[in-house]
Amino acid sequence: MRQLLLNKWGRSYDIQIRRTQGKIFIQVMWKYLEQVSFPLSEAEYLEHLHTIAGYIHAWGGVEQVQDYIHQTHERPRVGKAVSIPLELGARASEWMLEDF
Repeated sequence: MRQLLLNKWGRSYDIQIRRTQGKIFIQVMWKYLEQVSFPLSEAEYLEHLHTIAGYIHAWGGVEQVQDYIHQTHERPRVGKAVSIPLELGARASEWMLEDF
């Protein structure tokens, strides 16, 4: 995941999961590890990415996220995340009960 972000935008951006209007989005946030003000250490950042990647893998969304990042012309900027919608199919309701 980190390498995908570095290859696309040259920075180790923060990734978050958001649930809005019954849909799940992976958001590439504007803060990144290389910033002095970034709140996580490198080890904490990598652990966070591993957790997010685990969810994405469990949902079967790895290709969706990779394809979106490769194809988008958007770029994370202050106050504006890159939002990647995940299509979870028939099993979506199973995941809507969890808190992130």
